Amino acid sequence: MKSSSTEVSTVTQGKSSRRQFLGGAAAGTAAVVSMGFPSIVSAQTPINFRFQSTWPTVDIFHEFALDFAKKINDMTGGELKIEVLPAGAVVPAFALLDAVSKGTLDGGHGVLGYNYGKQNALALFSSGPAFGMDANMILAWHKYGGGKELLAKLYTSIGGNVESFLSGPMPTQPFGWFKKPVTKTEDLKGLKFRTNGLAIDLFTAMGAAVNALPGGEIVPALDRGLLDGAEFNNATSDRLLGFPDVSKVCMLQSFHQSSETFEIIFNKEKYAALPDKMKAIIANGVEAASADMSWKAVDRYSQDYIKLQKDDGVKFYKTPDAILQQQLTVWDQIVEEKSKTNPMFKEIESSQRAFAARAMAWDMDTNNNRRMAYNHYFGRKAAPKKS
Repeated sequence: MKSSSTEVSTVTQGKSSRRQFLGGAAAGTAAVVSMGFPSIVSAQTPINFRFQSTWPTVDIFHEFALDFAKKINDMTGGELKIEVLPAGAVVPAFALLDAVSKGTLDGGHGVLGYNYGKQNALALFSSGPAFGMDANMILAWHKYGGGKELLAKLYTSIGGNVESFLSGPMPTQPFGWFKKPVTKTEDLKGLKFRTNGLAIDLFTAMGAAVNALPGGEIVPALDRGLLDGAEFNNATSDRLLGFPDVSKVCMLQSFHQSSETFEIIFNKEKYAALPDKMKAIIANGVEAASADMSWKAVDRYSQDYIKLQKDDGVKFYKTPDAILQQQLTVWDQIVEEKSKTNPMFKEIESSQRAFAARAMAWDMDTNNNRRMAYNHYFGRKAAPKKS
């Protein structure tokens, strides 16, 4: 049957109406978008940052650096991707600050004591007794007691072109690994010893011949007899780096580095160019990684402390109180001497002292004696008296 002209006209009008409707819908959508409703935006190209740690791949410290990077990468949804390389991949461990300042690297993970040679006041954030404060108290002072502002001022004074974040409170570091137990300060006379930061001044003043080496170079130096003793950091790092292969004696407790923290740095221009939301993620990610690291350390260090004794035959000794007291006495002399010639050193040390005076008093009066509780639950029970 042939279609009438009326039917053709109706179909044509229907098609025309549909085109008008679709056109009107598109115009309406454009109007809605223009009124402020969100539109779908294509994903931006990720920002890639190349980081380097100051630690060999095997060390748990490098793992901590990777943990931090993963948190940032995850929280930004991949918009910022931090790639972490091990020590020496681009520059030597002690050259990290220069590489980040120049933009050779976008950032890095290390410790302030490694920059001691540029300005000895930097090591106040990682070396010495800190008036008895632990590393978590140092982080409290840094965030709320003026430390962050002082560190920024210090970096400006030496041309450090970095944005700095402190993270990861470390437990008290061992006195060190030796061929035999150190029982008196005279045992240090002429001893070839590895340490870093202001601990160099401390042990030099106590008679040792000090050599600062990065973590990955310590055990080979001990093995070749270039060192008689050395300290690095903790049960897990020391075990992974091979200390029990060259020594079976480790002295615990010391004031040379009893409150060290890690430092995460970014090139200042690269950091400043980031969107504000990424800067916020980094700031909060640093603190999240700091807490996670401290929890992981308790778990892993305590396990490796047992393995070092049971599997590796290491004997641990408490550093005698006479040596610890001598460390405090010598430290006072170092502080007095450096404060005379370095105004920044004096300013930072005075700020720490004022914070510690109240924080330590509160801490000691408030917290329980952990050894008492430990002895109650896990200490060796006295044999029952015979009737």
